[in-house]
Amino acid sequence: MHRYHHHRSRRRQRMRRHGRRFGPWTWEGRFFEPGEVPLALLSLLEERPRHGYELMKQLEARSHGLYRASAGTVYPTLQQLQDEGLVTSQSAEGGRRDYELTAAGREKLAAEADAVREIWNRAEDDEWGGWGDALEPDAAEVLRPAFRLMRSAIRTVSRSRDPECADQVRAILREAHQRIRDLRGQDGARDGHDRHDGRD
Repeated sequence: MHRYHHHRSRRRQRMRRHGRRFGPWTWEGRFFEPGEVPLALLSLLEERPRHGYELMKQLEARSHGLYRASAGTVYPTLQQLQDEGLVTSQSAEGGRRDYELTAAGREKLAAEADAVREIWNRAEDDEWGGWGDALEPDAAEVLRPAFRLMRSAIRTVSRSRDPECADQVRAILREAHQRIRDLRGQDGARDGHDRHDGRD
């Protein structure tokens, strides 16, 4: 009995620690936390000067599509950064404005280095990385059965008194995961074969 309660306690601790983050379905409902978009923009401008539209596309690409940047968010944020002396801007061809980091902006980035690292590490984390595909229209075909599977797995583990149950469920999910990945590999091989046939 003691072992059973010990395992349940450990599971609850993990859920409390990680339960507020799960891909695009976070409780907060967003990739960036409050105050993080300005830091993300500064970090992109540290690489080189960019115009607003390019920054929007980079935010989307670096977050694997989980953050859909809008002009209504990015341009006012850039103006705020400019007002604070962290970036400058100048007119460029095509009516665009190029934004560049100032010395004060570099100092700000250095002071917030850990926060910036956390932002981009999050994009590569298993809890976030690759979830951009879930926002594609075709994903709706599998979201419902996938959530049913997840709900069943969570319910089974949380209600079981068998301390080995979690390992058994994990093994089933791992096998299903591998079989699905194999299907993706088959599609890639089929596409390559089709392209080869086309060349012939």
